[in-house]
Amino acid sequence: MRYILPIIALCLLGSCSSAKKAQYHYKKALKHGLKLVTQSDTIRITALDSFAVIRNDTIVYEKFITTKDTIIQFNNIYVPKTRWQTRIEYRYKTKILKQDVLKYKYIYKDGKIKKAKTNWMLFVYGLIAGFLVSFVLRILDKLYNPLR
Repeated sequence: MRYILPIIALCLLGSCSSAKKAQYHYKKALKHGLKLVTQSDTIRITALDSFAVIRNDTIVYEKFITTKDTIIQFNNIYVPKTRWQTRIEYRYKTKILKQDVLKYKYIYKDGKIKKAKTNWMLFVYGLIAGFLVSFVLRILDKLYNPLR
C-alpha cells in the first residue's frame, strides 16, 4: 500500500490536463477536415426616441425614429461528414426514391412523364356484373331447388 499511493499520485499528476486533451482533439479535427469560417452579418437596429417640444404654452412629445447598422461577426464551424453518416444519408434518400417509384405508375409519352390514371369505369362495370351474376345464381337456385 505504501508503494501504490505514490504511483497513483504520479499517474494523476503526469496525465494530460483537460486543456491538453482539448488541444489534441482540436488538432486531430483540423487534420480530418474541420474548417473555421468567420462570417459577418449586418443587422439594422431601429430605436424610437421622443423629446419634449413647447408649442403654444403646451409641452408636446415628438417621436423620432433612428436606425443604426451594426456588423456582427461570428464563427461557423464546418464539420465534414464521416463515411458512416454519408452512407446512412444515401440509404435514406434511396429508400424515399424507391417508395415514390412504387407509389405511382408512370407512362412515358412523347418524352413526358405522366401519372397513370385509374380506370374507374372498368371497376364499376365489374361491380355491376358481380351483382348481376349473384342475382342470376339466386334465381336459378330457386328454380332448380324449389323446396329450399
